[in-house]
Amino acid sequence: MTCSGPVHKTHGTILLLIWKQEMMQRVFVAILTFSLGTAGAAPKYLCTYYDIVDYLNISSHDKLHTYILPKKGLKEPVEVTMDFFLVAILSVVEKLQTVSFYFVLNMEWQNPFATWNPRDFCNISEIVLPMDTYWSPPIFFLERVNGQNPELNYVVLMHNGSFNSTRPYQVTLTCSLIILKFPFDTQMCNLSIASFLYPAVTDFVMKTRRTPAEIMKDSKSLILTDGEWKFTNLSIMEFTAVMDDKGFSVVTYVISMERRPTLYILNLILPTCALYLLDMAVLFGPSSLEEKINFQIAIILGSSMLAVILNNSLPTSSNKPPIIVVFFLGTFLLMIMAVLDTFFLLYQQRKSLRLDKVLRSFQQDPQELPKRPTGTLAQGSPQLLHPPKKAQGQGQPTKRLWQLQELDPFLPVLEKVLLFSHLFLSLFFFTVISIKWSS
Repeated sequence: MTCSGPVHKTHGTILLLIWKQEMMQRVFVAILTFSLGTAGAAPKYLCTYYDIVDYLNISSHDKLHTYILPKKGLKEPVEVTMDFFLVAILSVVEKLQTVSFYFVLNMEWQNPFATWNPRDFCNISEIVLPMDTYWSPPIFFLERVNGQNPELNYVVLMHNGSFNSTRPYQVTLTCSLIILKFPFDTQMCNLSIASFLYPAVTDFVMKTRRTPAEIMKDSKSLILTDGEWKFTNLSIMEFTAVMDDKGFSVVTYVISMERRPTLYILNLILPTCALYLLDMAVLFGPSSLEEKINFQIAIILGSSMLAVILNNSLPTSSNKPPIIVVFFLGTFLLMIMAVLDTFFLLYQQRKSLRLDKVLRSFQQDPQELPKRPTGTLAQGSPQLLHPPKKAQGQGQPTKRLWQLQELDPFLPVLEKVLLFSHLFLSLFFFTVISIKWSS
């Protein structure tokens, strides 16, 4: 009995020490958990987007987060990488010098103040937020004259603070259209993206993500329109625009497009050529000169209607006339020259007929001539021409001194000279026009 007392006391002391140690461990775990919770770490694994929004404190922060540039250092600017996809060439208005495009613009940038650990939120690594939740690049298009603002005002936020914005745009841009070779022309229009709020050296820089060849490949696979214009080439220019002794980042996409001329060939060029060939056929035809003039004037009126259609398509502010205008004007002048040639030939024919009539009046037989009184003619009166004498012998026709055959060879030669000179001039004109269009 005397020995069992100390042993029982020792055993109780050991149990007490073990209990105290367990209590201290629990208190330590509770203090550690509380400290981690107050530091901003998730106390447990959460699996909702609301928890990420609550963790980033988005619901309670003010609008200054949308206006302040997200950068920590003073020397490193915020870099925005862009990607461009051309979807459609909607319209080209030559008279207004405008082009309408539909394209998709993708932008990426970093915000070091919007990050979280995906392991604390069931591996949720991204979340979709409204565009005005955080700062976004304030960009605009330099050549824009009209357009619709994009309705997709959302941005994808990654856990590492990377923002990704993909927005469609439909804009009308001013473009200097060179229509010298219309309708076989190729146009180049600029789409410049700039931001003049932040200097490019210290605050804001825009760069492209991919090469022009890669953008062209994807754009041609996405292109939706198959109309008058065909997307042919794309080039990119990155430069710094200087304003008020400050440099600002600008990215310019140069879009090259080629006109499909089939419609204009069928509606304007071929009908004009057909009318001109008809005019040449009338000019070389066997009809009388009066009928030729009527046909040629009708053809000129039809060509004038085609010129009115062309005038509605071409701009009025062009300094140098397009080749197609020279083509229409040249064919019109050639048709006028054909009418003038016909009039000249008709004049020569009438003149020859009048002369022939006069000559025939002097070639009448003596029995048919009116009798005049004999005697001396009055002084100053014209002398009568003696009619030709009949040939001696019976059965021989009368030989006349003036014959119309002496004047007839002049008219065919003149007509051939005028016709063939007109033909060679026409061939030369159409050859020059073809060379200018093809060069």
